[in-house]
Amino acid sequence: MSHRQPLFLFTLLVLMSFLGGCVSQNVVLTDPEADPWEAYNRKIYSFNMAMDKAVARPVAKGYNAIVPEAPRRGIRNFFKNLDYPVTFLNLLAQGKIEDALTATGRFLMNSTVGVLGFVDVATKVEIPDYDEDFGQTLAVWGWKNSRYLVMPVFGPYTVRDFLGRSFYGYFHPISYVAREYNNYIPMVVDLIALRAELLPFQAELEAASDPYALVRDVYLQNREYRIYDGDPPETDYDALLEEY
Repeated sequence: MSHRQPLFLFTLLVLMSFLGGCVSQNVVLTDPEADPWEAYNRKIYSFNMAMDKAVARPVAKGYNAIVPEAPRRGIRNFFKNLDYPVTFLNLLAQGKIEDALTATGRFLMNSTVGVLGFVDVATKVEIPDYDEDFGQTLAVWGWKNSRYLVMPVFGPYTVRDFLGRSFYGYFHPISYVAREYNNYIPMVVDLIALRAELLPFQAELEAASDPYALVRDVYLQNREYRIYDGDPPETDYDALLEEY
C-alpha cells in the first residue's frame, strides 16, 4: 500500500457514510443550481469544522504565538513562490504565453534576489502575480459551471476543481516531496501557515447567520473571479426574470 492510499481510503469511507445518511434526507436547498448536494455538503462541513476546532485552529494559534510576524510572512512567501510550476503550466495550457514568461521572471527574481522566495521582491518592483490551477484551466477549456462539493479534511471545492486538484501532486514541489520521499513536513508547515493566515476571518465566520452558506458563496465567487482574471461577466438579470 502506497503512502497516499490511507488518506484516500479514509476520505472514501467518510464520503460513503455521509452520502448514505443523506439519501433519504430532505433539505431545503439554499442554492439548488450550484449546490444540489447541500445535505451531504453540510454534513461534511460540520465534520471539517469540528476537526478544525479541535486540531487545526489551536495549532495555528500556537504558531502565531511562537513565530513573529516577519518570519511568518517570509514562510508564506516561500511556499507561494513554490506554486510557480503549477501556475506556469496552466498559463501555457490557457494560451497565456506572455503571462507564463512573466511568471517565470517573477519566480527567478524571488528565488535569487528574494532569497529562495522568502522576500517577495517581485511584488515590490510591480511584477504581476499570477495564480492559476488546473481547475481554472478546465473552466477556460469549457467546463464553466460545476457543482459545489465539500470534501472531508480538504474543504470546499467544485467537482471540476477537485478533479483538477488530482493533477496538482504531479507538478507541485511540496506534493512531489511528499509522494516521492514520503516527507510530509513541508506540506504540514504550509497548511499550518495558511490556517494561521485565515485566523483573522474566524470572528466574521462565527458571526454569520449561516456560516456554511458564507463559506460556499465566498469560495464560488472567488473561483469565478480567478477564472475570469478579475473580470467576471455581469449577471444577466433579464434572463433570470424570464425563468419566472
